[in-house]
Amino acid sequence: MDVIAYMSEVGQKAREAATQIVKASTHDKNQALLATAEFIDQSRQLLVEANQQDLENGRANGLDAALLDRLELTQSRIDTMIEGLNQVAALPDPVGVITDMAYRPSGIQVGKMRVPLGVIGIIYESRPNVTVEAASLCLKSGNATVLRGGSEALHSNQAIARCIALGLEKAGLPADAVQVINTTDRAAVGQLITMPEYVDVIVPRGGKGLIERISREAKVPVIKHLDGICHVYVDQHADLDKALNVADNAKTHRYGTCNTMETLLVHSAVASTFLPQFAARMAEKQVELRGCGQTQAIISSAAASEEDWSTEYLGPVLSVKIVSDLDEAVRHINQYGSHHTDAILTENYTLARRFLNEVDSSSVMVNASTRFADGFEYGLGAEIGISTDKLHARGPVGLEGLTSQKYVVFGDGHIRQ
Repeated sequence: MDVIAYMSEVGQKAREAATQIVKASTHDKNQALLATAEFIDQSRQLLVEANQQDLENGRANGLDAALLDRLELTQSRIDTMIEGLNQVAALPDPVGVITDMAYRPSGIQVGKMRVPLGVIGIIYESRPNVTVEAASLCLKSGNATVLRGGSEALHSNQAIARCIALGLEKAGLPADAVQVINTTDRAAVGQLITMPEYVDVIVPRGGKGLIERISREAKVPVIKHLDGICHVYVDQHADLDKALNVADNAKTHRYGTCNTMETLLVHSAVASTFLPQFAARMAEKQVELRGCGQTQAIISSAAASEEDWSTEYLGPVLSVKIVSDLDEAVRHINQYGSHHTDAILTENYTLARRFLNEVDSSSVMVNASTRFADGFEYGLGAEIGISTDKLHARGPVGLEGLTSQKYVVFGDGHIRQ
C-alpha cells in the first residue's frame, strides 16, 4: 500500500464529509447514533468473531494478560458500547448555541456561536470500544473523524467501523464522516499528524511514549496529557476522619487511572496523628509507601527518592511527604505535578480558596477524591480524554471541548460611523 496516497485520500474524504456534517441537524446526528447502536446489537456475533481473531493474533504475538483484557470485546462491553451511543444521543447538542449576546453602543448585538472543530484525528491503543466512544462524540459535536486504533485491534475496529458506516447511511449522513484507518503501517500515524490541510486537531489516547511522539512530530494542534501525577494535601485544619476516607479512595479506588493520587502531602501539625491511621489502611490494601525523612520517623516506609515525586506509578505505590504549610504544598505540586488533578482536604475556607487559586492544574478540588476528575462525573456525559494543556481545552474534554466559538453579530442596517 502507498501509505501517503492512502492517507491523502482519507483526509480528502474527511474534509468533504466535514462540510456535510456541519449542516446536519441534531435529529439526524442522533438518528445516526441510535442506528449505529442497533447495528452493533445486531452484529454481536460478527464483532465477537473479529475480536477473537485479534485475541488469537495477540496471544501469538506475546501480548501480556493486561493488554489482552483491554482488547477483549465481551458481551458486557458490547452492551456498554450500545449504552454509550444512546447516552451521547441524549446529550444536548452544543453546535449552533449562541451565548453572551450583548448590545454595543453602536446598536449592534455581539455574541458567540459554538461550532465544530472540523476534522479530528484520534490515535489510540488496544481498546476497540474507544472506536465507538470517539466516533459518537465527534459526530454529535458536528465533526468528521479519522480513527487510528492499535494494530492489535485491527479486525475489531474494522467490524465496529462497518456498524458506524451503516448507521450514518441510514440517517442520510456521509459514511466518510467516520473513517477507521485500515492499515497497521506506523507510517499512517506519521501522515495523519502532518496533514493540516485535512486534519484540524489530533487527540492521542495511549501510553506516554505514544503521546510524546505525537506531540513532538505533529504539525496539527494536539489535545493531550502526558502524565497523571495527582496530589492530595491533608491540611492542618482537615477533618481527619473525612481525610482518611478521601485519600484512601483517591489512591485505591483504581490504581491504573490518570486521576489516581500518586503523592500524599500532609501538614506537619497533623502528620503524627493522621499518618499512622493512613499507613494502616494502606497496609490492609498492600500499598507500598515511599516517604520523606520526616514520614519515615513516624511510620514504616521505604525512602522516597527525588524521582518518586515526579513518578506516575499506576499501581499500588504511593509517595508521602510532610510539608510545613500550604505554601510548601503548593510549591511541591506546581514543581512536581503534571497539572492534571490535585485536591486539598481542609475545613478552612480561606486556605481552600488559596489552594484553588494557586495550584496550576486542570482540575483542583476541595474535600473530594481526585477520582472524580472524569467527564461523566462532571456532567459532560462522556469524554474523549483529559487535557492538561491550557489551549484549546483543559480538563475532561466532552462535546463542548470538541467545538470552538466564533463571534456572531446582528444588526439592522447598521454602519460604522
